[in-house]
Amino acid sequence: MRKVSDILTRKGGGVIAIDANTSVLDALRLMAEKNIGSVIVTEEGEYVGLVTERDYARKVVLEGRSSDHTTVREIMSTGLPRILPASSIETCMHIMSETNLRYLPVFSNDRLSGIISINDVVTETILFHEDTIEHLKSYIQS
Repeated sequence: MRKVSDILTRKGGGVIAIDANTSVLDALRLMAEKNIGSVIVTEEGEYVGLVTERDYARKVVLEGRSSDHTTVREIMSTGLPRILPASSIETCMHIMSETNLRYLPVFSNDRLSGIISINDVVTETILFHEDTIEHLKSYIQS
């Protein structure tokens, strides 16, 4: 059974983070530069939430707010389910499906150790199935 730790090993555990006082426009620029759809939000170096493109669309664009006068603190998502490196991919799929989330923060010993996206979960599932197929082919051929 594949685990979140497999995803973090494959993609690396580093996270992109910004301060909660950063403008939404600067956060969007960072996401565009890094080709990512979310960024960790911190205060005094500690995790406080996550801001996503969806947060921007729903809480800035649709509300007619200014991207350069709104801070990420005002629109970030908080209270997201926390998963562990030992959590199964199936558990993540269930959480993401039930809560309609695209990103989950990963914590080890109460410290943020990474973030996974629905794309990471799908990719890991595909890799698992490809491995299974190769093992079955090898078994059949032997």
